[in-house]
Amino acid sequence: MSDHDDNVRMLGAIALGSRADFADFYRANCDLVFGILLRMLRDRTDAEDLLQEVFVRVWTRAGRYDPRLSNPRTWLVAITRNAAIDRLRSRQVRPVTQPVDPGLPGTGPGPEAQAIAADQRTRLDGCLSELAPEKAQAVRRAYLDGWSYEELARDAGVPLNTMKTWLRRSLQRLRDCMDQFTDRE
Repeated sequence: MSDHDDNVRMLGAIALGSRADFADFYRANCDLVFGILLRMLRDRTDAEDLLQEVFVRVWTRAGRYDPRLSNPRTWLVAITRNAAIDRLRSRQVRPVTQPVDPGLPGTGPGPEAQAIAADQRTRLDGCLSELAPEKAQAVRRAYLDGWSYEELARDAGVPLNTMKTWLRRSLQRLRDCMDQFTDRE
């Protein structure tokens, strides 16, 4: 069974109250969530605190997950990103776009998780390169750096609705591109 299928199965069981599947889902995805939070918040303590909050949201919202609408990791990343943006807004600080200092102490993903993440990053970079440069930049800023639609539209010099359309269509193209890799495996 693939990671995708495992995550779908676990989310279904979590929705029914399975603590064991919740623990498995946490172990399988906590490195991904923590990495996103650390990159966006740039504060290890905040990231650790919010990590727990994100998984509480998973516990309470698992029944709303629909595998026909999104990949389980995409759903989890959206929850994570929204939680981080909420935290940043409460601090009224813009996310920093520079990479996190690799010398920070702490537990990180193991070699296998790093290899999988590197492979997924390579695939995503390839798919992003198929988008027009301004659209790829908007996607990166929105989903990696936490820019709002208004900030993106203002920076690109386009109307707000145009920016929303760019992002929606770009995400669909990215999803289709990434699905091609999944279909080959």
